[in-house]
Amino acid sequence: MTCAPSSVGHGFREPRRHDPTPMSQPTRAQIMRAFVPASPFAKELGIELVDLRLDHAELRLPWAPRLATIGDIVHGGAIAALLDTAGMAAAWSDDTVPEKPAGSTVSMSVAYAAAAVASDLTARASVVRRGRSLCFCEVTVTDAEGSVVAHGSMVHRYG
Repeated sequence: MTCAPSSVGHGFREPRRHDPTPMSQPTRAQIMRAFVPASPFAKELGIELVDLRLDHAELRLPWAPRLATIGDIVHGGAIAALLDTAGMAAAWSDDTVPEKPAGSTVSMSVAYAAAAVASDLTARASVVRRGRSLCFCEVTVTDAEGSVVAHGSMVHRYG
């Protein structure tokens, strides 16, 4: 339903009951497309949503010196945050309209394969199994040359 202008309050009033245009609720994918660029933490790290399609997400973490643990080695926590965010994005890549736009990571494991040295990183996440309340995802993080930096799995709980 669309809200109609009003002269009282904030300029909007609830639509009338007979309004024939039902309010469409956003899907998980629509929510995710808006969430990543608006998330203060993702913004702070510089995480970008590159691609989101059913059961897949691709996110990018551009190299910046603030992400270093020492010298020009990307901190493992930044890599883990990228992996977690990519898994969450894949979990929210479907067209389900959620009862409430909430969720959390309930489990995550990360295996670091190589150091990421002053490189942009890309995380590619895929859904392994999607249930009603839990979604299981696999994520691979690569550097700018395509070498695997980390691989992990995470479980996301909806609501």
